[in-house]
Amino acid sequence: MSVVLLPHAPSSVAVARRRLSSELAASGVYESIVDDASVIVSELLSNALRHARPLPSGQVRLTWLRRGDLLELAVSDGGASTEPRRGPGTLSSLGGRGLGIVETLSQSWGVRHEDGSTTVWAVLDAPQNGGGHHRSPPVAAHAVLPEFAELADLPDDPDDLATGPRHESASSRAYPG
Repeated sequence: MSVVLLPHAPSSVAVARRRLSSELAASGVYESIVDDASVIVSELLSNALRHARPLPSGQVRLTWLRRGDLLELAVSDGGASTEPRRGPGTLSSLGGRGLGIVETLSQSWGVRHEDGSTTVWAVLDAPQNGGGHHRSPPVAAHAVLPEFAELADLPDDPDDLATGPRHESASSRAYPG
């Protein structure tokens, strides 16, 4: 298990991402899983910094643990007046997407309370790649961000991205103004 105590400050997000990415890559985790884990940690830490108090030490705690092909990520803070929950983030909203992103990228996530702290955790599949830095198979954009995929007119199959837009008329659009 890796444990990192970080200042309750925005700069901690980048520090945590670099440390996590470095350690996971060195242990042979697929690059795409390292990327997903980094996004999850960024969202969990950003939420803790924005919405919660620090731990009594004035810090937040990041932990990660590999168990076989699973990776558990957890961020602990001093709690808040509200329970962490997935918001109704929309394309036009300024916030509220963080835990939705965590939900999409992870196998499961949740919240636990213990000894005056709140921990938001996420578990994702993290098989070792057996060597090299190969990305795992791509995921269709419709599965990850359906509203964005529709708005951007993205193809159902990620391999079709190289062949251009789905519709002839989509290649050139004129906007008034």
